[in-house]
Formats: sequence, structure tokens, C-alpha cells
Amino acid sequence: MKFCSQCGALVSVRIPTGDNRPRHVCDACGAIYYQNPKIVAGCIPEWEGRILLCRRAIEPRYGLWTLPAGFMENHESAVAAAAREALEEANAVVENLSLYGMYSLLHVSQVYLMFRGQLKDGQASPGEESLEVRLYAEEEIPWDEMAFTVVHETLQQYLAERRAGAFHLHVGDIIRDADHFHIHRY
Repeated sequence: MKFCSQCGALVSVRIPTGDNRPRHVCDACGAIYYQNPKIVAGCIPEWEGRILLCRRAIEPRYGLWTLPAGFMENHESAVAAAAREALEEANAVVENLSLYGMYSLLHVSQVYLMFRGQLKDGQASPGEESLEVRLYAEEEIPWDEMAFTVVHETLQQYLAERRAGAFHLHVGDIIRDADHFHIHRY
């Protein structure tokens, strides 16, 4: 950011009085610009024991598989965002959504809210952001072709709990160390 959106003057990066982090601050009018994490909402759509996955038609991670998920919009609830993303990416209507996990991705300043849900009527087809969509049985999931660590970890935890017959709420951080990611669970 170079210029203030309120008055057009130059901004500089400094710690404002009473704050503890560097921020973009207008040198003329004093406006402070906060940059906060983005929220991603997604879901695990299930139909008759199979999980709906989408093969990405966009970057990042073009051609790899993921759960339907994307950035929340202003004036939208997290549940509505998760349902909307399933509709946009897979033309899928997902019902009975309940929060399953919340993961902070510190390296990209994102917070993922992942929900469990039922795919209505088992119907899905590729949306604009998907090359293809498919319902996978657990043993068919293409683990080596998963787009994102958070999706891989969420799905593995979900399937283990489904086998055990009890679901729990999960909170964790996805941490990047060099070229590897790991999850710290709370």
C-alpha cells in the first residue's frame, strides 16, 4: 500500500500509538489500515458413505483434489459460505451443516472453518472452479493428489472418527517449517 484511500497522501509502515504491530498509517490524515486474516469456509459433503471431492480448475494447486471451500463474503455467515462454495464448485446442495474443525494457517494468514454435511440427493457436477467432481469411498481417495494440507488433515481425522462412530470439534494450527507442513492440535 502506497497511498491513503481516504485522502490520497503517502502512507508509511509504523507502529501506531497504543498498538504493538506495524501498520500502514497515513502520514497526512493519520488513518490506520489493518490487515487481518481471511476466513475460508468449506465442508465435507457426504452421500451414502462417500465423500465429494473437487478437482481444481484454478490456481493455486490446479488439477489437484480438494473439498469445496473458499473465502467468506462480507455479510455472509460461515455456514452460508460453506454451502455457497459447495454450490459454486460442485453444483452441490449440502444440508445439515455442523462445525467440524477450525484451523489457522499462519503462513498465509487464513482461518479455515470446516463443516460436516450431507449432500442432497447425491447430486453434483463441476462448477466453474472445478475440472471434475467425484464421490469417493474412503479407500479410493487420491491422498497423493490432495491440494492442501488442511484438507488432507481434515479428511484423515474425519474418516478416523467416522470409523470410530463419534465426531468431535477440532481446533489446530497448520504450521509451515521449511518445505514441510504439520498440524498442531489443541
